Amino acid sequence: VQLQASGGGLVQPGGSLRLSCTVSGISLDAYAIGWFRQAPGKEREWVSCIYNSDRTYWYADGLEDRFSISRDNAKNIVYLQMGRLKTEDTAWYVCAAAPVYDVQTMIDRFLYDYAGQGTLVTVSS
Repeated sequence: VQLQASGGGLVQPGGSLRLSCTVSGISLDAYAIGWFRQAPGKEREWVSCIYNSDRTYWYADGLEDRFSISRDNAKNIVYLQMGRLKTEDTAWYVCAAAPVYDVQTMIDRFLYDYAGQGTLVTVSS
């Protein structure tokens, strides 16, 4: 099983980025895929999660108006579209996977079966 995050980079405040999590070895219908982030000196926090065959999604408070999660089952990729980026969005963004029935545990306790190496997003002028 592999989760490969990509798409990070340097962007100015107000800009946009699309992160990709390329998944291999597991089914996107059987696993919830979530993005969490960790900034230097701060605790990690969940950003968003997508799961179920009907693409149920969840966002951390205050992010749904700027971030959008989606997935392409044919390509086995989960995307995180981020807009109106702020300096406080600067962090390593990591994608992780947990069985769908454990999605709440993954969010509440950061317990997941698999995770990628992360991609760095830097928002700065």
